[in-house]
Amino acid sequence: MQNSYQAGRHFLQIPGPSNVPDRILRAMAKPTISHRDPEFQRLGRDILDRIRPVFKTEQPVIIYPSSGTGAWEAALTNTLSAGDRVLMFETGHFSMLWEKMARKIGLDVDYVAGDWRHGADPDVVEAKLAEDRAHKIKAVCVVHNETSTGVASRVAEVRQAMDHARHPALLLVDTISSLASLDYRHDEWGVDVTVGCSQKGLMLPPGLGFNAISQKALAASKKAGLMHSYWNWEDMLASNKTGFFPYTPATNLLYGLKEAIDMLLEEGLENVFTRHARHGEATRRAVRAWGLEIQCLDEREYSGVLTAVRLPDGHNADAFRKVVLEHFNMSLGNGLSKLQGKVFRIGHLGDFNDLTLMGTLAGVEMGLVVARVPHTKGGAQAALDHLAKA
Repeated sequence: MQNSYQAGRHFLQIPGPSNVPDRILRAMAKPTISHRDPEFQRLGRDILDRIRPVFKTEQPVIIYPSSGTGAWEAALTNTLSAGDRVLMFETGHFSMLWEKMARKIGLDVDYVAGDWRHGADPDVVEAKLAEDRAHKIKAVCVVHNETSTGVASRVAEVRQAMDHARHPALLLVDTISSLASLDYRHDEWGVDVTVGCSQKGLMLPPGLGFNAISQKALAASKKAGLMHSYWNWEDMLASNKTGFFPYTPATNLLYGLKEAIDMLLEEGLENVFTRHARHGEATRRAVRAWGLEIQCLDEREYSGVLTAVRLPDGHNADAFRKVVLEHFNMSLGNGLSKLQGKVFRIGHLGDFNDLTLMGTLAGVEMGLVVARVPHTKGGAQAALDHLAKA
């Protein structure tokens, strides 16, 4: 009988869900308490106050028991009305899903086609808004870090483009895979709704969705006509003032969120961002040394969250991932929709350090050998050299 046990810990190196630290697992294992009692009220007030610095905002942050998809819908339905025009950009698989949702709920989407190798173009934003003299465009929606491609759009430049065009549209940004990993500034960058979730940089299991909300977005919500009940900001904000929620919250995930915030603030957010950038650069050096191609083409848009790697023609990325999983007990991200079979994705986010990265890259390099993918040896060493210098 073949031995099915693989010694050692499984390497979960997809770009989310990320590895959940033991501290957070222990926090979530606490007994569930009544979500109407004073003990929960103290928890709610603490979290709702201390989650704001993670978004770099002084404005309200709403926490839903939901996936990031739910937080997408909340952002749209609380601010817009049926038939409103929104400007969106095709930067990858998840931008397509958000666009599809926008159409389903009755919005008129101007979807700018893209090549899945670049982010949202600030120049196109400015040109589109400058042409819209009647201000029919009510929102610009941008995915900050496109998880399917490893491309990070330049949100601050998008905001500058909107300001140059003197256009009143709202700015809605998806930070589902960038929050608490890449530098992000809700207030400073003039973002109106920031969408986030729990299972990436926050190091939690899936199950929490976030909306950080500007005063301009709150004003827009008073006139928004799209139907919503579960996602209603007004009900949430009214209950949140006292530390409670209008319906049953995900109590044990909130325990974990409290611990995650503690961990992020203990390390320091700037240090978190620097660590992710460093690991992203080390990974890209490994990829180049192997002679493989990085999916992202603009170095200004490189992601510290993940690196998407293109395999040579004639080699299937999913077959390669299968080899790595079977031989080295490591999960890598697959190519999604247009990139299926063409790329694999290395996640380097969340609770992640130099040794974790080196184990990951060693597993990839060994996998390239076993799968007989043409490459040059020494990628892991190139990453190691960078880490040693940095």
